[in-house]
Amino acid sequence: MTEKSPDGRDSTSDGRDTAPETHGLDAVPVLELDQLIDDLGTRIIVCCGAGGVGKTTTAAALGVRAAERGRRVVVLTIDPARRLAQSMGIDSLDNTPRKVDGIKGSDGGELHAMMLDMKRTFDEIVEAHAEPDRARAILENPFYQSLSAGFAGTQEYMAMEKLGQLRARDEWDLIVVDTPPSRSALDFLDAPKRLGSFLDGKFIKLLMAPAKVGGRAGMKFLNVGMSMMTGTLGKLLGGQFLKDVQTFVAAMDTMFGGFRTRADATYKLLQAPGTAFLVVATPERDALREAAYFVERLAAEEMPLAGLVLNRVHGSAAARLSAERARAAAENLDEGRIVDQGRGKTDRGGSPATEHEPSDLATAATAPPVPEAAPTAAPAQEPAVDDADVRQLTAGLLRLHAERMRVLAREQRTRDRFTALHPEVAVTEVAALPGDVHDLAGLRAIGDRLTAGRASPA
Repeated sequence: MTEKSPDGRDSTSDGRDTAPETHGLDAVPVLELDQLIDDLGTRIIVCCGAGGVGKTTTAAALGVRAAERGRRVVVLTIDPARRLAQSMGIDSLDNTPRKVDGIKGSDGGELHAMMLDMKRTFDEIVEAHAEPDRARAILENPFYQSLSAGFAGTQEYMAMEKLGQLRARDEWDLIVVDTPPSRSALDFLDAPKRLGSFLDGKFIKLLMAPAKVGGRAGMKFLNVGMSMMTGTLGKLLGGQFLKDVQTFVAAMDTMFGGFRTRADATYKLLQAPGTAFLVVATPERDALREAAYFVERLAAEEMPLAGLVLNRVHGSAAARLSAERARAAAENLDEGRIVDQGRGKTDRGGSPATEHEPSDLATAATAPPVPEAAPTAAPAQEPAVDDADVRQLTAGLLRLHAERMRVLAREQRTRDRFTALHPEVAVTEVAALPGDVHDLAGLRAIGDRLTAGRASPA
């Protein structure tokens, strides 16, 4: 008889763990990613989630698979590690989409990739929406250079600006976005409104007022009307910095409304039916807690969630052998005992071995070696195998299996907590690969696992 242990694991009445079950995933829909990328109505896929969960690899793998199924795809990454370029056989990526060679596409399928250059994107906006003289004044302004290179939220805002630019070109029928690695996985949702509000806010308008008055009159107005503010800012930031801000504001005056307009348009684009959000996570507590928060936020913002991609899921082809039994077998081997050898033998606790289904691994590992027939000739003797070494090696393997089963049980409990909270969210599991992805073949392997629906034992 099985029952729940205090931490949520299935166990027998005497406290032994049973093999993990998959009842948690049975209650939620399967995320069908091939259907998603084959649907020509899907124009944008946004991969989002906490840092380090595999968003870049997921985005790249989806891009490769979609291109090889006939879509014209561009992958926009914000990952500075340049792993995407290396895996696609490109020396480097920049702010211009570059075609990826080696794609085995059909029906005109192509893949392009690019990496966001935050400052260059900001420069392009200035150059596109300001007269040449004013654009040059803005680009050379020290405050602008600081803002465009590292202002809080600028990277997220520029990622959305670049998304809007790519969508407007209509050169690709699918855009896959790898969202920025940020302290909060939700920053890119807030960035368009946040930066738009900053550039169109009361503080900026206040700084703009003396510049609009002009010349000494403006500075007099500034000294009289805002003496307290400028005194404080001057002490904190320095008078030259404040002057740079005012010059920047004056030059950007005609562009402020454009930032707000584009921010609103980008936000509506993210809410449009042709957009699909994929929340990417690993079966770890912190990553799935962030994923749950993201799911709730997307629902609150009325943004279309396709489902959850659960990356790096572990499995075992010997799941019938529980962690408890593997540990017991290893201990028995260390003490010279025989466990689960066959019918009629007893295990360490004295109960018949037939009480449980014998484990092939434990049986084969602990049974005495079968004597070989004596050779008729006298060929070269092979080195004798020390039975103690075999037992030691087998005990080590059993302990590794026990640890793997503990990992499986922990991942299952963590995943099941998420699915219990959000049973409406479709899920696909991606079995963990033995190594990193370095080329298109690796991305294809990830694509196969992404679209398998459920992780197979590994």
